[in-house]
Amino acid sequence: MATIDLPLLFIEVHDSEVPWLKIFVRRTVREFSECNAEEKAAVWDALDVIEREMLEYYRPEKINIASFGNMLPQVHWHIMARFKEDSYFPEPMWGPKQREGALELPPLGTFLERLAKKFSAES
Repeated sequence: MATIDLPLLFIEVHDSEVPWLKIFVRRTVREFSECNAEEKAAVWDALDVIEREMLEYYRPEKINIASFGNMLPQVHWHIMARFKEDSYFPEPMWGPKQREGALELPPLGTFLERLAKKFSAES
């Protein structure tokens, strides 16, 4: 599984038909309110960078951002690019499938390289 390692966070790719990343706080905490100010700022910065890069690279219909922790009680955020042609749109990716997706997207590897460069330039 591809990851991007940052000082306070790590970012994983979620296996999906749409570009879908998960941002994790390195320190084990269950709730966002348990994060310190640096961790909170790092999460918001990562969400901002990823959203901007997804918009530029993939040109999606919408970006979805969510935080759950029912199955994995560790602070993490989901961020995904959504397209009218994906299998679930306009429903959430964990909702009922609407159709067979017909997406032709640029390579995820190139997107991850762009992100890694963006994050290394910020540090």
